[in-house]
Amino acid sequence: MQSILRGARPASVLRAQIARPRVPRAVLLSRTLVTKRYTVEHEAVEYDDATGLGMVCITDHAQSSLGDVVFVELPAVGTTVEKGDQIGAVESVKAASDIYAPVSGTIEAVNEELSGQPGLLNKSPEEKGWLCKIKMSKPEEMEELMTEEAYQDSWA
Repeated sequence: MQSILRGARPASVLRAQIARPRVPRAVLLSRTLVTKRYTVEHEAVEYDDATGLGMVCITDHAQSSLGDVVFVELPAVGTTVEKGDQIGAVESVKAASDIYAPVSGTIEAVNEELSGQPGLLNKSPEEKGWLCKIKMSKPEEMEELMTEEAYQDSWA
């Protein structure tokens, strides 16, 4: 009889266990991996493995070298590109520069705000001034690009 009582739990503990909502384990274990890599041409791509999209931008170093951006040419949505293909151009008061695809895939979206506000590339090149989003056909190409440390070392 005594062993049964030792294993018994107070009613308040039992009520707390019944009232506690159960959360499915799959919800607790899900996460998204976002990887950012760079090219020697000063483009960057931020890859989200949950969506398969790579958001392409120019780096802060590139925009500071260009000076005030006055025009941005972007690719058409639906265009299929291979790594290294020209996908657009940036014109500034100093120079014009081509933009190259850092990865292969299909253009899923372009930043329409840049047509009316090309200066976003100067204010926020790697966030609000993103150029396009590519649905990557070869995610393994991310491994061929430089890490932030390697990119910093390449021009520092």
